[in-house]
Amino acid sequence: MVMASTVKVVLGSTAFGIFWILAVFPSVPFLPVGRTAGSLLGAMLMVLFRVITPDQAYAAIDLPILGLLFATMLVSVYLERADMFKYLGKLLSWKSKGAKDLLCRICVISAISSAFFTNDTCCVVLTEFVLKIARQHNLPPHPFLLALASSANIGSAATPIGNPQNLVIAVQSKISFGEFLVGVLPAMLIGIVVNALLLLCMYWRVLSTQKDEEDATSEVVGDEDVVSHRFSPATMSHLSSINSQEWNSRLEAISMQGSPNMNGTVPHVDVTFRNRTSSAESEIHRVSSGGFESGRISNVSKEGINDGFSPKMEETAPSKRVASMDRVSEELSTQVSEEKENLTTKWKRMLWKLCVYIVTIGMLVALLLGLNLSWTALTAALALVVLDFRDARPCLEKVSYSLLIFFCGMFITVDGFNKTGIPSNFWNLMEPHSKINHVSGIAVLAIVILLMSNLASNVPTVLLLGGRVAASAAAISPSHEKKAWLILAWVSTVAGNLSLLGSAANLIVCEQARRAPHLGYTLSFWNHLKFGVPSTLIVTAIGLTVIR
Repeated sequence: MVMASTVKVVLGSTAFGIFWILAVFPSVPFLPVGRTAGSLLGAMLMVLFRVITPDQAYAAIDLPILGLLFATMLVSVYLERADMFKYLGKLLSWKSKGAKDLLCRICVISAISSAFFTNDTCCVVLTEFVLKIARQHNLPPHPFLLALASSANIGSAATPIGNPQNLVIAVQSKISFGEFLVGVLPAMLIGIVVNALLLLCMYWRVLSTQKDEEDATSEVVGDEDVVSHRFSPATMSHLSSINSQEWNSRLEAISMQGSPNMNGTVPHVDVTFRNRTSSAESEIHRVSSGGFESGRISNVSKEGINDGFSPKMEETAPSKRVASMDRVSEELSTQVSEEKENLTTKWKRMLWKLCVYIVTIGMLVALLLGLNLSWTALTAALALVVLDFRDARPCLEKVSYSLLIFFCGMFITVDGFNKTGIPSNFWNLMEPHSKINHVSGIAVLAIVILLMSNLASNVPTVLLLGGRVAASAAAISPSHEKKAWLILAWVSTVAGNLSLLGSAANLIVCEQARRAPHLGYTLSFWNHLKFGVPSTLIVTAIGLTVIR
């Protein structure tokens, strides 16, 4: 592509530069408006500077990608409501055999969950679980936080729905879900193993020793806290039945009303009273047999006893006991009805959760069969909305619309930057050295993607280089075109592990850990970089050898 006019190049580069600064550093002092507003600002400047026309800007927005992103976020919301992530948290601490076992579990669970529920969602939900478990076992949090973030990035590379850049690649390349999974899965599995080994090697001594006495006296987190999460919806609870002690205290008070009075006389109990309380007699008899026995004595000897009572007393005492026992009967019936209602609610929730899991599995099966990615995910999301059978607004409000708007602005900004001719001329310089039919070419291509993913972020890198890398590989053979797309997916995703700023998942883990109530921990840039650089280089290199 020929370079545009000098004015258009300068203005387009300025707009893209503003977008890049706000995307990478969303809280810069001179314009702390955030990533979403930064992407819209870059898009607006591209149109105002006449780098692209308004019609070209609208055409640049990729609706299938937005639909797929929206649907996967909505499905994740319903999976969270169905306690899927709570169960994943339980797996982290279930029969754990020590710190090293816990670290390996975090790597495996984080990788698998991020492959199917996106890496960002995985990190949002599991970070606090990891902090609580580390505190419970009196262990330093940073090896486990690194395991969570790095494994989430590596695992998300395996599927088209694992992260945003893979969504873009899957839609643009037309590679099916199954082909994508088969092509990258071996690299992902090897990468997780290598990443876990690197963590164990770097932090073996830390994981083998207890923390200092000063830290050991810190508050220990209970098991019930480990399996809870403030982002997860509360499960429906049901009332427990009243225990025997509560019944004893109630019925003893009632039997006191039927005990002999101060003069040693016993009040009269009418025969109709027995008939009215016959339904509750078997339960009450165990605790208030004394009260009933006095009632039976009064019936046997009522002729002799009646002489000592006025007619008013004969009517009042039994009526009080009848009213008291009626209240007990009502409480019994109310308790039984509540238990039945709570049991019904419990079974309804279990059935609904089962439906959520079945719909999600059905979506994955449909994707594996090669059905349209966006419409399959949208169908599954709407099926969950219908099955919930309630107002969907609370769930829809949990969808990150700011991310969708960010993508809209980014599509326009990147398209405008492409029209300046700078990315094309840059690729023309690199293409002769980046042929993927040679090992050296794959190495050069991987380095270019690695650097650009950390400088310009991974999604813009895919948008800028994807079509050009694929076209260059297609000139060799169709199979090489598919391999080029998969290499782009693998390297751009694993590149996020290089530094703390390389991936949104890293920033999510860092921010969630810092804000966690009573568990706050700051994962520093240097701590991440010490592990991120060797892990990224080694995992990327090993993975490239098995991608087909």
